[in-house]
Amino acid sequence: MRKFLIASLALLSAIHTPAKAEVASPAEADTVFANFTFANGERLPELKIHYTTLGTPKRDAKGNVTNAVMILHGTGGTGHQFFQPQFAGELFDPGQVLDTTKYFIILPDNIGHGKSTKPSDGLRMAFPKYDYADMIAAQHRLVTEKLGVKRLKLILGTSMGCMHAFMWGATYPDAVEKLAPFACLPVEIAGQNRMWRKLSMDAIKADPTWNNGNYTAPPLAGLRTAASLNLIAGANPLALQAQYPTRAAAEAFTDEAFARIVTRNDANDIIYQLDSSRNYNPWPTLESIKAPTLWINSADDFINPPNYGITETAMKRMPTTKFILIPASTETKGHGTHSWAKFWKEELAKLLAQ
Repeated sequence: MRKFLIASLALLSAIHTPAKAEVASPAEADTVFANFTFANGERLPELKIHYTTLGTPKRDAKGNVTNAVMILHGTGGTGHQFFQPQFAGELFDPGQVLDTTKYFIILPDNIGHGKSTKPSDGLRMAFPKYDYADMIAAQHRLVTEKLGVKRLKLILGTSMGCMHAFMWGATYPDAVEKLAPFACLPVEIAGQNRMWRKLSMDAIKADPTWNNGNYTAPPLAGLRTAASLNLIAGANPLALQAQYPTRAAAEAFTDEAFARIVTRNDANDIIYQLDSSRNYNPWPTLESIKAPTLWINSADDFINPPNYGITETAMKRMPTTKFILIPASTETKGHGTHSWAKFWKEELAKLLAQ
């Protein structure tokens, strides 16, 4: 019931994703932080962060890990979403860009997601109101305290993970060498982006079954509305028109999609996940991002449209950043293009080779 979407906020991509790729020797583990204090002052006696690693740490003469790469998932995702063929099959095999015989890959489940501590574990709406600052603080502690990595070779983040990458660049500039934020904007979540998130949260809360978070059965009416908004937000209109060119085909697709995904996420978890972006705003600190950065968006991204003028202004303030806009086509995946490595892996290789 609480499996998470394969690609954050990219429902179409998730539904049409093939089986997981074969990934060599993934290792899963948990780390627990006692008396974890959130940015708003709330506390948890224990915060568990689940993570998966691929490959082996390599150390220099001083014992420092030199090959660590952290990959950060999007809203509603987990580290395992990156095991899909369109990502893992393009990047992790021998000779590929993130060859796991060369790099030590870290894939955390963020607070409120996957097998990490989340509202649906029991506290429901009494769970601390975490935000992105709490998430990157937990990531930093995982990397430095648990895994002993002082400096990451690369952070690659998709969607929410893209926003986390921008925050890392400003908050922990000495802890990461290069950044690859895909599918986001470095501004406050406002306008249309905040509206569809709020509409999704409000739909769940307005369902009488939700009962202030104390439901005994999934609030299906609210979840269906949230899934509807997710469908529109994550989709590529060009691809939808090409793949479902008749009314009957389009309606059959939506019916099948809802039947498979509407109860995959816990309702309270969804509310927390969508609302965790409320304080995100790296705009005032863009000049402090010194790491070489590869920032990629796609022209068919409903959530981050290219015509706001934001990227043009931001790029004047980030001299170490290269921005690429992937043109829309019937092959791109809307917001979910961030997880299809064929569109950007060559540029990632150039970043790593700098």
